[in-house]
Amino acid sequence: MKNSEVFRFKIVVIGDGAVGKTSLIKKYTKGTFERDYVKTIGAQLSKYNKEINGDMIRLIFWDLAGQEDFNFLHDLFYKESKAAIIVYSLEKNDLGYDSFTHIENWYKKLMKHCGDIPAILFANKVDLIDNSNIDTIRIQELVHKYNFLRYFITSAKTGGGVIEAFNALIEILYLKYKQLSSQE
Repeated sequence: MKNSEVFRFKIVVIGDGAVGKTSLIKKYTKGTFERDYVKTIGAQLSKYNKEINGDMIRLIFWDLAGQEDFNFLHDLFYKESKAAIIVYSLEKNDLGYDSFTHIENWYKKLMKHCGDIPAILFANKVDLIDNSNIDTIRIQELVHKYNFLRYFITSAKTGGGVIEAFNALIEILYLKYKQLSSQE
């Protein structure tokens, strides 16, 4: 019988305000979606446990407020993160365009506070646009430029891509740290 292990991963979820960070986390951890937007103040923590191959994965998602007012808290919030999710909106409006152009800023903050940790990109709110208008070439260029592990097209409202996206990142972390623990 194999010994089961417990892994703890802090995952920081960052991006502009109103892109759906909190909603994505709630969809993944609770299966719920709230229509009314409530601005995150500072940061919000969400805990979630998952089992992989008999090992317990204890996750803490740190949902950072996207507004500039909370930049002074970032050192604390980023500390000891094992991975990151950068979220932007696919909407064809100012929020969508701005959140896409701000990915570079979020990536630089991530590198400043965490160094080179695994990061994936969520292109959220696909339910609000025509899927045929998604510029996957631009997204792939960003993924390549900033060395994101992958990108996912998601909708916190419908749940499209959400479970797959979170599970992909968790699996990457699990495999990395499982391998490290077996070498000790």
